[in-house]
Amino acid sequence: MMHIFKTKFSAIKVIFAIAFGLGCGSTSQVDRWQNAESRSLATFSWANCGSETAPAVLEALSIQPDPIVLPGDLQASATGSSSVILTTPLTANVTLYKKVGMWVEIPCIEEIGSCTYKDVCELLNMLIPPGQTCPEPLFTYGLPCHCPFKAGKYSLPNTNFNIPDVEFPYWMTNGNYKAKVILTSNEEQLACVKLTFSLKSE
Repeated sequence: MMHIFKTKFSAIKVIFAIAFGLGCGSTSQVDRWQNAESRSLATFSWANCGSETAPAVLEALSIQPDPIVLPGDLQASATGSSSVILTTPLTANVTLYKKVGMWVEIPCIEEIGSCTYKDVCELLNMLIPPGQTCPEPLFTYGLPCHCPFKAGKYSLPNTNFNIPDVEFPYWMTNGNYKAKVILTSNEEQLACVKLTFSLKSE
């Protein structure tokens, strides 16, 4: 029983980390890291970084408050699309940097940081067992929570979320970050997203 709890807890942390990489931003996708660094780092920015023919892209994205407060409430909305079915194995390669005077790459610590998650589909299955109803607000808006994800457009209207009091590594509590997330399947790149964001712990 304890093993199952730890497995689910690890899955929650990993999904949360990937979510930051794919779902934190509030400015135009044409922003670049260079522009983001020239203004206040308390302002989110994001950009698709794949090719013009990338199968999966983010089209709109917003999140409040800025910075993100841990634990705390947030509002988020997002729209994305994929021209292909997203299915196992769906690998997420995350590169994470923290500003400590200069940008320093954070190594993979306790499954958070610059990590490679070999199969996001498997992590979702650990978090939400297959056959179980997708949690809110996914259920209300008809959004899937398991692979395969059909080709098409997915939209999440502005929705309130609560970030629980989850124990993250000591370094991931306060500060300014930038991240790059690349999704691949069988060595084919499907999506790439860059972003900057700030975290503040209560």
